[in-house]
Amino acid sequence: MDEESKLSRKTVLKAAIAAGVAAPVALIGGPALARTTVANGQAPELTPACDDGDDPTPPQTEGPYFKPNSPQRTSLVTPNTQGTRLTVSGYVFGLGCLPIARALLDFWQADVNGAYDNVGYTFRGHQFTNDQGAFSLSTIVPGLYPGRTRHIHVKVQAPGRPVLTTQLYFPNEPRNNTDSIFDPRLLMTVRDQPPGKQAAFDFVLNVPQTPTSTSRPTSTTPTTSTSTSNPPGGTTWAAGTGYSAGARVTYSGRGYVCLQAHTAQPGWEPPSTPALWRAE
Repeated sequence: MDEESKLSRKTVLKAAIAAGVAAPVALIGGPALARTTVANGQAPELTPACDDGDDPTPPQTEGPYFKPNSPQRTSLVTPNTQGTRLTVSGYVFGLGCLPIARALLDFWQADVNGAYDNVGYTFRGHQFTNDQGAFSLSTIVPGLYPGRTRHIHVKVQAPGRPVLTTQLYFPNEPRNNTDSIFDPRLLMTVRDQPPGKQAAFDFVLNVPQTPTSTSRPTSTTPTTSTSTSNPPGGTTWAAGTGYSAGARVTYSGRGYVCLQAHTAQPGWEPPSTPALWRAE
């Protein structure tokens, strides 16, 4: 895609958001719902880079600067950490929508007051995807940094491949309209999960792959029988039911596989929650 096309697409998306209307699905498309492209036979869209020029780190300078050698950890919070708890989860895919195991993700963000720790490693940490290409980060909703909308920084790298530097954004933030770096394709899917929030995002890296029937991510092997003699999808989805990863249900005549363990609630029906359910 040439630069003029990219600019035109981004301009349309920003205009739609500023006007308070839904942007066309064909424009939103991509990475946040990359796991669904397999079932639809679509090629996944690459996750766009989004760098605000903070690398390399100027010494002893205030600002949201990347720091190498962050601790390896999946949680950036402690029991005493202030702020609204947030869990960010998803997958890292290649061009064939196959999950990438052992991909590196290095996260950093502001605290609840919008300040970055440029001395230590508070709200900084890296992790690797598991064998299914999945990751999960426990953190907080970051505070607002002057001049920017709310965001989380991340560097993503498949083994032996170039680093993607980008940022993840929150929907319905007033400053999304005025932030010159903001890209709607980097919006996470966010929902309330008392006492905090849950967010989902799938990264698609420029890694050549050959799509196969095994390209759909699954967290675990279902413990119940999945032979072809069973009805597609297994039991009927019902609010209040606890589902484990790999569980199969039907909803409105279609089968779905559970991606993350959870207790179903109204509004979390499978078609509405791609972070929890994958269509068969």
